[in-house]
Amino acid sequence: MRILTAGVFALAGLIFFTSFDTAKGTDIRTDASLLRLSDLIHERSRENGKLEESNGALREDVESLAERDDGSTRAEDEKLADLEKRAGTQELKGEAVTVTLDDAPPDATAKLPGYPEPQPDYLVIHQQDLQAVVNAMWEGGAEGIKVMDQRLISTSAVRCVGNTLILQGRVYSPPYKITAVGDPAKLKKALSASPAIQNYMVYVNVYGLGWKVENHGTVTLPGYSGTVDLHHAKPVD
Repeated sequence: MRILTAGVFALAGLIFFTSFDTAKGTDIRTDASLLRLSDLIHERSRENGKLEESNGALREDVESLAERDDGSTRAEDEKLADLEKRAGTQELKGEAVTVTLDDAPPDATAKLPGYPEPQPDYLVIHQQDLQAVVNAMWEGGAEGIKVMDQRLISTSAVRCVGNTLILQGRVYSPPYKITAVGDPAKLKKALSASPAIQNYMVYVNVYGLGWKVENHGTVTLPGYSGTVDLHHAKPVD
């Protein structure tokens, strides 16, 4: 037991000496050469973006090959094209409305009497704010929606961690732009009628959260280019 204890202390001493020799009097926890977690997340986000572009190009090649005579009827081809359009995998062109949400200034104060001074949580965009806009646009008859540079499909999930958006494997920071193709008047009416957005507007008016609604004329939304495979948990054997 004494020999084992001595060995442990000797190993600990060696580790401390190695750490000291490596650091050379600096704080190795904050060494600039060490990759921060945020840097790693953004790097993976960029890689996912490149993979999506590659996947989209491959999908176009597959669709080009599929357009050759495969024995399908014209009615079947039209049905397939309609399904692809509704699934969001094809480009969509039409009149659009864009909503931009942004964090409030870090030094924001209450602009109206009767309201408390802001907590940090009051000054940032949250997941429910983005989701409220997306839901209102669907309610207003949107034919398709793009969040930042990505098209939403039925399995898309708008999630926020802190004040960053994670969408389909990619990470975004504010300001956030949400664009919907549809009847601009109906889209704006749905945005105004949403109780969740009405609550958000209180924070816009009191603390300065960003909110802008713009008509964009005719735009073309990209088709969704990511994977459509569903992944789910499996029981361990």
